Amino acid sequence: MDRKLDFLKQLAHGLAAQFGSSCEVVIHDLTKKDLDKSIVYIENGHVSNRHTGDGPSGIVLETLRSDPGKIKDKLAYLTRTDDGRILKSSTLYIRDEKGKIIYIFSMNYDITSLLAAENSIRGLIQTEPENDTETDSSATPQRITHNVTELLDLLIEQAIARVGKPVAMMNKDDKVAVVQYLNNAGAFLITKSGDKVSSLLGISKFTLYSYMDKG
Repeated sequence: MDRKLDFLKQLAHGLAAQFGSSCEVVIHDLTKKDLDKSIVYIENGHVSNRHTGDGPSGIVLETLRSDPGKIKDKLAYLTRTDDGRILKSSTLYIRDEKGKIIYIFSMNYDITSLLAAENSIRGLIQTEPENDTETDSSATPQRITHNVTELLDLLIEQAIARVGKPVAMMNKDDKVAVVQYLNNAGAFLITKSGDKVSSLLGISKFTLYSYMDKG
């Protein structure tokens, strides 16, 4: 009785049940003399149209002609069925106590429909890049604000984030960058925004205006 094979069969059945009918799990037995029938267990064989008793895949042959000591598991790579479906595959090499590969445990998940859905969704969510790179915040979705106070706070937050350091650590060039960002974003159109920004940066209103002119 091969307890290792029994465990692999149990694992295969559990994975197939967990991930559903799109997930094929295959066990190849490399100890068999007749490798034309290397598949000793398969779940959801309809994915690749294979059955128990079928022959080896390319990965099996590659394993047999490679140095076992150099073979590593292959995870999350793409394969394709003969009818054109795309599978996300992972191959695990199961070894005996001496390090010899005795089984290949493979998972093949049919992602064809997911790729089609991804292409459809991408067209819906794709946006055009901003022409003004100074105010481009495309890296993250723009937060919706409820009043000008929130809007000013948001713009200040974005300006500081672009500089990448807290105000207490900013030098003159950093503060100029903050002011210019806010100016380009229209922040100073908000009433008393100059007072708030000057106080935050620890500069005078005169200095604030000189920084704005540097743009």
